[in-house]
Amino acid sequence: MTDIFKSPKWNLQRWSPLPLRLIVGYGFMEHGYAKLIHGPERFVGILHTLGVPASELMAWATIAVELLGGLAVLLGAFIPLASLPMAGVLLTAMFTVHLQYGFSAIKLQAVTPAGAQFGPPGYEVALLYLACLVALVLTGSGPFSIGSLFTKRSDSSKAIRNPFD
Repeated sequence: MTDIFKSPKWNLQRWSPLPLRLIVGYGFMEHGYAKLIHGPERFVGILHTLGVPASELMAWATIAVELLGGLAVLLGAFIPLASLPMAGVLLTAMFTVHLQYGFSAIKLQAVTPAGAQFGPPGYEVALLYLACLVALVLTGSGPFSIGSLFTKRSDSSKAIRNPFD
């Protein structure tokens, strides 16, 4: 069964970046959008409580990184460039908020008639996002991406070059 994934005929490994791009891009955009619709001033207040300097500027910078970086990843454009500020946001959240709660992102505390109640999430999800960004930087953006369009163009321009150069 694993031979089919390595077969040149099928070349299924080239598709591996696609689900990573979709979930990471959508996830970042969802977090940025949530900060916008709940009111950016609420996020500014959270950052101020955490002692982040220039809370308003940092709130808007975070929202921009989440929305624009998420879109870039979703489209498969400028992955190495977009990943740097995105990793910065993840590391900042991990060390300032989530680290104190341990590794696990899901902490079931009780089940009540109203439903499950969970404790604060740990840093697990931030590490998963970081791992996905690293994988995308190392493997490329894959098919159906803006990055693959640039790669195809540069490959076709190489084919036209004089072979004696």
